[in-house]
Amino acid sequence: MAAVFLVTLYEYSPLFYITVVFVCFLVTSGLVLGWFGLGVPVILRNSEEAESSTRVLKKRMRQVKNPFGLEIPHPATASVTKGITLTPDCLEDCILTCYWGCSVQKLHEALQKHVYCFRIKTPQALEDALYSEYLYRQQYFIKKNDKEEKYCQLPEDAQVVDFGPVPRSRYPLIALLTLADEEDREIYDIISMVAVIHIPDESYRLSCRILYQYLLLAQGQYHDLKQLFMSANSTAPSPSDESPGERSTDRSLLEKAGLAEDEPELHEENSKDCVVCQNGTVNWVLLPCRHACLCDGCIKYFQQCPMCRQFVQESFPLCSKKEQDEDDSTRI
Repeated sequence: MAAVFLVTLYEYSPLFYITVVFVCFLVTSGLVLGWFGLGVPVILRNSEEAESSTRVLKKRMRQVKNPFGLEIPHPATASVTKGITLTPDCLEDCILTCYWGCSVQKLHEALQKHVYCFRIKTPQALEDALYSEYLYRQQYFIKKNDKEEKYCQLPEDAQVVDFGPVPRSRYPLIALLTLADEEDREIYDIISMVAVIHIPDESYRLSCRILYQYLLLAQGQYHDLKQLFMSANSTAPSPSDESPGERSTDRSLLEKAGLAEDEPELHEENSKDCVVCQNGTVNWVLLPCRHACLCDGCIKYFQQCPMCRQFVQESFPLCSKKEQDEDDSTRI
């Protein structure tokens, strides 16, 4: 309707048309300035303005001590028929309980019960929540700081060679770590850890790995422990150890099972320095992409991750300024 009116007006008198448009522009400008004042938001800003206006929300972190650690030392040899070797590394005496063929639904119901009903502090508490919806159970006593390998295997009479096609109703293996001493459960915020482990079988040959790790807190929460993508040197196995064919196969199998995460395609550089200035020490983790690639000086300039270009919603430091100074003085 407005377009028809303007066209008619222009045909009637071009000069009058220009005058009306100019007056409308002045009125609109006055309204905008009256609403926002002189601080009208703009897109182009200099670096000093960007520093103050693009500051990323810093996530407040609470430091807790995790008494549990679990690794798979020989993932290439693991299978449902041959079993799996686990290496626990705990700060206190613990109990390692392995559940073969655990129900997916019952496990997640048990995690919700930990939040609302009762705390999963012992293997018996988890078994009560699972309603015995698993095929076989093995249990080991783990001494403090003992890194001895534990071998877990289904008995031959179980006659299980696979857990069916995906999507599956049972996890191949669930490893539960709980504190053995009741006094230790009063000291630590984290009272147990649940690890969901995939083991290859005849119908699903994805390589052995830990799919999820859940840390259960004494207050009733539980957290999904996720990997950080470090730009610094790491002693952890690098994805480059696998051939490109194996990585692409594993990725496709994870996507088929609905377990694949949005991992960055770029490989991290073998450098302990910030990926931007190449001078400061990497200290900041960006969320939700979980890239640890920026130093204290560069974190304030970025709203997007410099490695994957994903927008940064929150960030948190790996160590405080005080800890960094202590570490530097120790090195000197």
